[in-house]
Formats: sequence, C-alpha cells, structure tokens
Amino acid sequence: MKTSELSGAALDWAVAKCEGKEPKHHEGWPMEEPSEYSTDWAWAGPIIERERITVIAMPNGSWATSTPLHTFHQPTPLIAAMRCYVASKLGDEVEIPEGL
Repeated sequence: MKTSELSGAALDWAVAKCEGKEPKHHEGWPMEEPSEYSTDWAWAGPIIERERITVIAMPNGSWATSTPLHTFHQPTPLIAAMRCYVASKLGDEVEIPEGL
C-alpha cells in the first residue's frame, strides 16, 4: 500500500512497526494494546518532536508535514505527520496485513 494512502488502523500499525514494536494483527486490530498514533497527540507528539517533523497549517485548511526527504499535505496534522514518519522509515510503499 502507498504510504501516502495509509489511514486508521493500517497507519497505526505501520507507525508501531517503525517504533520497533512487533505489531500483531488480531481481529481487525493491529496490536495487542492499540496505539492511536494517527488520532492522539499523546502517542504521536513524542514521535513528531523526536523525529523533528515539521507541521505547518496551510491557508487552504490542510496540514503540511516534512522531513528532509518527504512532504505530505493531509486534512489532519497527525495523519500527515505519521505518514511522513512511516515514509522516512519504511519508504513510499508498505506491506500491510490483510484486513487493515
């Protein structure tokens, strides 16, 4: 799946993988203890700070995020930032378990 299209549980699974966790796919949820990186600042904030991901509010209402090699424009800052993070660690395409 293209990193630029990841959302919801698939994006959270990919972020967990980048964080060195061994995400497991059980009954539609990727991890034994769900981590909501794409929707919760408590989970995503430390990654954004540690990885120095730039988050910018755009005049059109979208959000732009960037690392030295990747830039994403998305409707929410966390989705944009987490896609940027996954792209920087796993590349532009990620193999996601079926059902996510």
